[in-house]
Formats: sequence, C-alpha cells, structure tokens
Amino acid sequence: MAFKLLASFVSILAALQVASGAVTRKVTCADGNVASDAACCALFAVRDDLQQNLFDGGECGEEVHESLRLTFHDAIGISPKIAATGVFGGGGADGSIAIFEDIETNFHANLGVDEIIDEQRPLIQRHNISVADFIQFAGAIGVSNCPGAPRLDVFVGRKDATQPAPDLTVPEPFDNVTHILERFDDAGKFTPAEVVALLVSHTIAAADHVDPTIPGTPFDSTPEEFDTQFFIETLLKGTLFPGTAGNQGEVESPLHGEIRLQSDFELARDARTACEWQSFVNNQAKLQSAFKAAFRKMTVLGSDVRTLTDCSELVPTPPPPASKAHFPAGLSRKDVEQACRFTPFPSLPTDPGPVTSVAPVPPS
Repeated sequence: MAFKLLASFVSILAALQVASGAVTRKVTCADGNVASDAACCALFAVRDDLQQNLFDGGECGEEVHESLRLTFHDAIGISPKIAATGVFGGGGADGSIAIFEDIETNFHANLGVDEIIDEQRPLIQRHNISVADFIQFAGAIGVSNCPGAPRLDVFVGRKDATQPAPDLTVPEPFDNVTHILERFDDAGKFTPAEVVALLVSHTIAAADHVDPTIPGTPFDSTPEEFDTQFFIETLLKGTLFPGTAGNQGEVESPLHGEIRLQSDFELARDARTACEWQSFVNNQAKLQSAFKAAFRKMTVLGSDVRTLTDCSELVPTPPPPASKAHFPAGLSRKDVEQACRFTPFPSLPTDPGPVTSVAPVPPS
C-alpha cells in the first residue's frame, strides 16, 4: 500500500514538473536575448531604440507623455454603436490614427497628436512590427521611465487598421460627465471607476492645445512623476472659465502655471465618480494597480486578447515613487472642494514656503 502511494506521489510530482516546464519554457532569440515566446523577440530591438532615440535615454519627458496620449487616442476610436449602422467597422487599438494620419489628426479631439506620430514613424520603419502594436508598446515602455509608475502589460499580434476610426469617438475636455461615461461604455464597457483609473495618465500629462497661449502646461505640479498629486490638485477650489476660444475646456487653478481640464474638474466632483476620484489621493498602490488594469483593457480594444501574445516581460521595472502626497506650498485642507460625502479627505502635509509656480514641460 505504501509503495502504491509513493508511486502515485512520484507520478503527480512528475506531472507537475512537466506542467511547470511548459509554463516557464523560454526561447533564445537570434540576438541572444531570451523570451517566453518567439513573437516577443523582435521587441528587444524596438525597446532599445525607443529608450535611446525617442525617450532620451530613459527620461519621463514630453515624448513619454505624448506616446501615452497616443495609445488612448488610437484605442478609444471604436464604437460598436456606430459599427452597427454599417458605416464603420473595426477600430480600437489598431494603429489607424497613424496609418490614416491625414484623416484622423484632423479630428478636433486629436489636435497635436501628429507630432508624436511623426516622431515615431522612423522607428516603426526600422523594425518588423505592426503600427498597432508599436503604438501600445511605445506607451508602455515610455511609462516605465516614470518614478512611481506600474509595470504595464504589453501584447503583440494586433491587426493593422484598413480604414480610419470614426470621428467624435475621442472625448474632449469640454464634454460633460454623462457624455464621457457614455462614450467609454460604448467603446469597451468601461465602468465609471475604470474611466477614473484611465485618467491616472494625466499625472504625467501636459496640455499644448487646450489653451495654445500656454503650451506645455502640466495637469499637476509633478508631471515627471507618476504620483497622486493630480487627484489632489484637481480638487482644489477653482473657477470655471466661460468657454472662450482661448481657454475652452480649461478651469482656473490656484497654482500658477498649472492647467486643469473642465472634464477632470467635473469628474472629480460628480456624484458618479467623486468618491472613486478621492480614493486615489495618497494611495499610490491603488493608483498603480487600477491604471495597470484599465490600460490593459484599453490596449486590446478591437482585438480578441486570446489571439495576442503577452510580451509584458520586456517592460522594464519603473523607478520607485520619488515623492509623497502633499498640498502645494501655501495651500491646505481648507482649499479642497471635497465632493465625496462618504469618506473623510486624507490628512496630508503642506510643502513649506510661499506659493510657487509650476514650470512648463520642456518641449522635445
């Protein structure tokens, strides 16, 4: 009896070892790198090219901000509602924004994305990679340079677009909360919480075209860090501009040199999203995990993820957070316009010194 039990245990152990080997099997690429799948081999050279020639050796700067923005503007251009009419099909993260640049960059919501498309084009041409895969891969690699960022998932195997995305699928800064939530629901059944999670991207963002008189204006005081300051500073008291041509979609910030989008300002105060918004204040772990999950969902819009290859192992581990949540100098809890009625606002320190200006993000 004991022998039978031993033999059974050995058989089970052998089966587990075989299964484990199947999971951890690696391939050696032609360049000597090791990957979990041969489809990932081409990405090593793409990653190195991106870091050296687009992201200035690994900085969290303007090209990173714009590459991340491009992932969204390409992916969100999908609408099952419109596709059902037979006018447009496909869409999503399919590279259409670059493949049909002459069309899609003329959409009002895509103003300015032609610059990063033109910067990325030579890199795409140097490598054996689809436009659709490159756009999403570039965004994930760029974010890995930002202190405090999550290590994002990347996939390859998307099919490049054969037609442009429909217009009016990218939300704009002056859209109201209902329209924004409905647009995200149509695009990919994103919940209000997932919409807020995607807006974590604004922690390393800056605006060039919302108000063209102040290009490179960041959305928070630490645009080089993937932190929670964006969620703190959008909740500071401010005045909504009347929507003139120069500042449509802009909200006055108490910090000179900082811009707040009308859509962010309103999402931070809307009953459907306010508590989720506040939940990111001083919660770096949630910031990372929520954005990682929402980015993963967005980056495969228009594709069946089961047909794609996971190459997330190629994404470098981002640097640790470089700062702690705080009120900018001269501001405190009394300056918060709290909209979540169910949870106390976190206690935060205030930076010492007088109120200072936020410097613009340097152009590339």
